[in-house]
Amino acid sequence: EEQSMPESRMDKMIEMNIRNDLYGSMLTIRQREIINLYYEENFSLSEIAEEFSISRQAVHDTLKKAEKALAVYERKLGLVEKFKKSEKAVRSIDKIIEKLVKEHSEDKKLTSQLEKIKQEIYRIDKQ
Repeated sequence: EEQSMPESRMDKMIEMNIRNDLYGSMLTIRQREIINLYYEENFSLSEIAEEFSISRQAVHDTLKKAEKALAVYERKLGLVEKFKKSEKAVRSIDKIIEKLVKEHSEDKKLTSQLEKIKQEIYRIDKQ
């Protein structure tokens, strides 16, 4: 059974792009290209079919097969879920640091160290 997908089209697009970033290298080249065109470039099935000179149904079938493969990889490896938890933790830590900086603004040594922590978190988050 496939892991439940987010409700809105935008949520699904984001989820599929994250899955593709993490697991796309395990798809076939054609699957990866079709996923990219559909979810990242917002091509329609007909536009993709025209691009590859294949039927719209072939695009649909390839897309569904790729989506299913990405869902299986996520179910087995859980990297998207770990990524989301890490992002949530980083946002939480950032808010705590902001609060501490405001509460202890007179302590320049402390606020300087807190800013260094924020910079490290930002650097890690952007890798």
